[in-house]
Amino acid sequence: AMAAEGPAALLLLLLVAVAGGDDADWVRLPSKCEVCKYVALELKSAFEETGKTKEVIDTKYGFLDGKGAAVKYTQSDIRLIEVTENICKRLLDYNLHKERSGSNRFAKGMSETFETLHNLVHKGVKVVMDIPYELWNETSAEVADLKKQCDVLVEEYEDVIEDWYRHHQTEDLSQFLCADRVLKGKDASCLAEKWTGKKGDLASAGEKPSKKKSGKKKKKVEKEQSEGAESFSTEESGVQEATPLPHSPTDEL
Repeated sequence: AMAAEGPAALLLLLLVAVAGGDDADWVRLPSKCEVCKYVALELKSAFEETGKTKEVIDTKYGFLDGKGAAVKYTQSDIRLIEVTENICKRLLDYNLHKERSGSNRFAKGMSETFETLHNLVHKGVKVVMDIPYELWNETSAEVADLKKQCDVLVEEYEDVIEDWYRHHQTEDLSQFLCADRVLKGKDASCLAEKWTGKKGDLASAGEKPSKKKSGKKKKKVEKEQSEGAESFSTEESGVQEATPLPHSPTDEL
């Protein structure tokens, strides 16, 4: 009986977590802060991905007089257009993580709640919910609205994004686009919210880890210490080898 109560109790807790409490909280559409936050995050990610190529574009193509010059793809209009035209589609890769608070509820990957529910189904546990099993992986209303608001934001602030691309790439895009313009005079608190959950969680994408650099530094220090220890050991052995010399057979004779 106890074995049966365990999964049942767990399932009840999971269903409460999925429901999120009152019916009024069932669908909470993304705020403008959340929309801008993830638009900026995906823009930064897309520009980083497309900035690794050394491709050069010949702009003479299409000009009857042959005017124009070779331009690096990373500085071209084509790169800007390709990124901005596809940026909002990237938001459809996000899922709603109801077990998280604030803007961290939007993240890539399956939520912990649904991952647990899927595992229960695979183990043969019957899970009864208002949402049919076939729709568990469908885009939620919140994520669909995130993409919809993204389309509007990117069109409205197209000139700002272009200005950043041409003249201000050294500045943080979240600050330049969201804090200083889109959310100026409005609630921008979500921009400071960081997910510090599971290691490797895609919700923390965009943050540059500094562990590699410190790891190299640590290895360098350890290497220097090791070399120093070897040098010291050699010097010690030299002294030890030299000390028997006064007692050589020649001296005794």
